[in-house]
Amino acid sequence: MLRARRKAAGRTIASVAMDAGLSVPYIANLENGRGNPTMSALQQLAAALGTRLEIGLLGETEDTAEPEALDAVRRLMESPRVLKVAQRLAGKNWGDASLVKERLQDALLALSAVVGGELSERDLDRLLDLLLLSRSGLGDAD
Repeated sequence: MLRARRKAAGRTIASVAMDAGLSVPYIANLENGRGNPTMSALQQLAAALGTRLEIGLLGETEDTAEPEALDAVRRLMESPRVLKVAQRLAGKNWGDASLVKERLQDALLALSAVVGGELSERDLDRLLDLLLLSRSGLGDAD
């Protein structure tokens, strides 16, 4: 997950290490499944990658997203409209824009699992429209 998030951000191990105040070998080991990071190191990595650390316990029946679905959703999340809508919803007391984007990504992954296939830009637009309409009223949608 660390490697995927770093690559999705277009970052090198060295740049993340510098921002996180950690060594390159330490991060490389974590990406390769070696080592046990401290909570402090995880928080530093999350901050360096512009994310937040969230720890939870998952039940045995909860599935994780297929890599293909995750890649497709990440491509959709690069849409300029996603940031615009996230900022608008953040202004409506939904939290900061990065948190709104995380929740939107989770919703897209869940929707992808429900429909059993890859989502399109049109599906994304429909979901964004629905969110705007549900929070703003019919006359305020983009």
